[in-house]
Amino acid sequence: MSEIKNIAFDLGGVVLALNYEQAVWRFEEIGLKDARRQLDAFEQKGIFGDLESGRIDEEDFRRELSAMVGSPLTMNDCYWAWHGYVEHVPQHNLETILKLREAGYKVCLLSNTNPFMMQWAGNDFDGHGHAIGYFFDALYLSYECKVMKPQRAIFEMMLKGQQATAAETVFVDDGPRNVEAAAAMGMHTLCPKNNEDWTGALTDLLAKLKERTK
Repeated sequence: MSEIKNIAFDLGGVVLALNYEQAVWRFEEIGLKDARRQLDAFEQKGIFGDLESGRIDEEDFRRELSAMVGSPLTMNDCYWAWHGYVEHVPQHNLETILKLREAGYKVCLLSNTNPFMMQWAGNDFDGHGHAIGYFFDALYLSYECKVMKPQRAIFEMMLKGQQATAAETVFVDDGPRNVEAAAAMGMHTLCPKNNEDWTGALTDLLAKLKERTK
């Protein structure tokens, strides 16, 4: 059995705690009356999916969402609405990620996300002045990769970038379809529930996998 070298994390619901209801409310507040139907916790569709897969940019999204709600929206309106997904960033998650890197693992982020979310995450992500890139060796973001999980191509990009095989990788995601796709490629997986504390389960999994390589 291959030794684990690489650990890939999802962002929303894993690294940061999500608040789906707050996101729905904020999009409703800026005029999207069917926000609950339009928004998804795991994989966005329509113009939301187009934004997260890199098919449209922020300005395209702002213009198309304005047309949907029937009134002109600003970039700040869009940012405020998207940022509704953010509940908080559990500090013990970040501490665990840093400890994994100190232990010699390659640690990356593999996320379906968009420029509005990364505008925030690229600044004061942890509340102490550190951007999200401080905590990871690399970021594989759907809108930059032009492909979304659970499509195989984004996993292949991540493995190539991390110089790791599937068998050397643990993938942590709260989306069952994403985890199934990673497992089908030969990765070891952990699928915590949305916003569940996964730190102990990951420590246990890594210990079990390490024992098997002896």
